[in-house]
Amino acid sequence: MEKGAQLYEGKAKKVFATADENLVIVSYKDDATANDGEKKGTIAGKGSINNRMSNHLMQLLEENGVPTHFVEELNDRETVVKKVEIVALEVIIRNISAGHFASRYGVPEGIVFEEPTIEFSLKNDDLHDPLLNSYHAVALKVATWDEINRIKEMAFTVNRVLSEYFLKLNVRLVDFKLEFGRLADGTIVLADEISPDTCRFWDATTNEKLDKDRFRRDMGGVEDAYREMMRRVFGKEE
Repeated sequence: MEKGAQLYEGKAKKVFATADENLVIVSYKDDATANDGEKKGTIAGKGSINNRMSNHLMQLLEENGVPTHFVEELNDRETVVKKVEIVALEVIIRNISAGHFASRYGVPEGIVFEEPTIEFSLKNDDLHDPLLNSYHAVALKVATWDEINRIKEMAFTVNRVLSEYFLKLNVRLVDFKLEFGRLADGTIVLADEISPDTCRFWDATTNEKLDKDRFRRDMGGVEDAYREMMRRVFGKEE
C-alpha cells in the first residue's frame, strides 16, 4: 500500500493518507520527548521497536476480544491502521505506584495496589494534559457516558491481558497510557501504540526500568532497555 499526503506529525509518529479513505499509514520516528516536550532527543531504533512491539500486542489484544485500529504491518517502521477520530482522553491504568502518581500523592514508588486504578487526562499539550473525571469528560463533550463505560471496560481488559503476558516474560507492567478512537460508524477501538514509550516496564526480579523513564530521568542505557524489551517479546536479539 502506497503512502499519500502527510496528514499529521506528532512527537513520535507521522500519519499518511492512503487510497482508501478509511485507512492510514503510521510511520514511527526515533524522536523522543519528555516533560511536555521540554526535553527532546533521539533513541536509536525506537521507531522500529515501538512499531513492531505495538503491532504484536495489538494482535494479542484482538485475540482476547479488544478491538483495535491495527490492520497490517508494512515494514519495521510503517503500519496500516484504521482511520479514527481520537477521543481526547489519555487513559492511564496503574498497577504499582510510580511517576506522577507517586509525586502527586507523596508516596514512594513501588507500592503494589490491591486492584488497578484508572485515571483520565484531557489530551491538550497547552494545558499540560490536566486530570479530569468522567463527569468533566461528559460536560466537555469529550466522550459520552456509554463511550466512557466502554473505554473503562476495554482498558481493564487490556491491563489483565498484558499484565499476565508480560509477567511470563519476567516483566511487571507498572502503569501505561492508552488512547482510543472512533471509527466512521462511531465504534470505539484501541488506537495509538503500546510500547516502552507509553508503558512502565520493570524487570520482575530486579525492578530495573526497561522503558522511557530511563530517558526522562537521564538514567542512561535507554537504547539497551528498549532492545531488551524487544528481545523478551520476540524471544531473540533484534
